[in-house]
Amino acid sequence: MSENVCVACDRGSEEIPLIALEYRGAQFWICPQHLPVLIHDPTRLTGRLAGAEEMAPADHHD
Repeated sequence: MSENVCVACDRGSEEIPLIALEYRGAQFWICPQHLPVLIHDPTRLTGRLAGAEEMAPADHHD
């Protein structure tokens, strides 16, 4: 995805703040609302972020 829109919800910076991230040499954007998805359940980004299906969720030691 090359536009500056959230990789999860497609909203742009005119609608919501965006956080830049780099992955596999490309830049992507994610909104604060969907950052927990990237951390806790990245497979939900399958089809939107190449390789998301191979990502493991954060390992919690609460």
